[in-house]
Amino acid sequence: MRLASVNLNKRLGNTAARAKLTAWLHHHHVDVLVAQEPWKPVNRTAVNLADYRPVGGDLFCWSAERFTIPPVSRPESFVQRLEPGWLVVYNTYLECRSVTSRRRQLRRFQEIIAVEDGRPILACGDFNLAPRRVDGLNNGRPSNFNSSIDRRPFAELLVDNGLVDATATETPQFTIERRQSALRSRFRCDLALVPGHLLPMVDVRYNHSTRASEQAFTDHSGILMDVPVTLATVAVEDRNALFAPLPELTDRALFTSSECKPHKTAMSRVRPSPFARTVVDVLVPRLGITSVLDHGCGRGSDVDHYRAAGLDADGWDPHPGFGWNAKHDRRYDLVANIFVLNVLPDPWQRIQALQHAAQFVRPGGCLFIVTRSPADIDPKAASANWPSHQDGYWSSEAKDTFQKGICTEEIIALGLRAGLELAAEQTLLTGTSAAGQALLVRPA
Repeated sequence: MRLASVNLNKRLGNTAARAKLTAWLHHHHVDVLVAQEPWKPVNRTAVNLADYRPVGGDLFCWSAERFTIPPVSRPESFVQRLEPGWLVVYNTYLECRSVTSRRRQLRRFQEIIAVEDGRPILACGDFNLAPRRVDGLNNGRPSNFNSSIDRRPFAELLVDNGLVDATATETPQFTIERRQSALRSRFRCDLALVPGHLLPMVDVRYNHSTRASEQAFTDHSGILMDVPVTLATVAVEDRNALFAPLPELTDRALFTSSECKPHKTAMSRVRPSPFARTVVDVLVPRLGITSVLDHGCGRGSDVDHYRAAGLDADGWDPHPGFGWNAKHDRRYDLVANIFVLNVLPDPWQRIQALQHAAQFVRPGGCLFIVTRSPADIDPKAASANWPSHQDGYWSSEAKDTFQKGICTEEIIALGLRAGLELAAEQTLLTGTSAAGQALLVRPA
């Protein structure tokens, strides 16, 4: 998905500005546009752009006609919430006249984001905030438009939610430049905040042609963001499937979606997986483990291995056909989640799976997470010409199966988003290029 964010500075009521905006959207192949200050206050009716459909007002969004319209809500007057697939996008416009109002809005924004419970978000728009002193200048000197009053809660918003100011560079790119009499103001206030664990797979860049070219249609720079979200097209039978809000955390919905069938990747094994042997031979004696749950156990061959080793072991898998979907109401010393995250088709489902797995770990107990690695998956995808989907590939379109290579660092980042902590005993895990591995802890 290519997402664009632009402050239109109330110029959308102008026919020429609309034409230039539309040309810019087509030139850059924008799928979804979020806008701040789209038109003059006298005109609040929806404005149609060629090949785009309007989605919501004041803070406004347009979606390319070939895609289904994402659900949109307005948690507060200064923020619009969109759900394009697994990602939540916050279209943001903070108060421009009062530093204390921005502080209040940022505190409230913190509360809004907390409700997402780990779901990946991207916040973009005009924050009327230069995050650093070098981002806001008057005649080359730091402006007093912003101060610690609004910068401190902004910094806390980033840290507390694992977000990164994705367009911050050592030498700032200013998104608005104005001259009034002898005063020249330059600000980087149009921002894109991206989860740190998604930053390697998200491309964010400024586009200054929106304000500094012959085809300019506003005085703000635009932001273009390429995000690994595969949007549902209008031609799909269930047109709202990918855009429906994700279900509450339930066993049945955890590893499934209307488009993907992870259970079809489960292997029929006559021997336990190598990582089940790691559990028995390494983790059990070193960590004093007596009880194990194989979370996403498939057909259960690893469960048999744990039981044969004398462990108090159970299995759980959401697919009814495997016969392991009975609910458990107990806690275990160790929960093993082996080759599960890499078959789930988006980061939010992976975080949910880890949150669900953590429910079965005793306080202070461990989760052992194993995934296929990029070194394993990417060459297979290239040689077999697997189609791209979300942040990975369709490994079989006939079976509706998905694969993504996930490295150890990404496992850890997902675990932290799920409320887990990194265990001190990582050195117990023997490295292999074909797999990512991490040992996580449920906080006591």
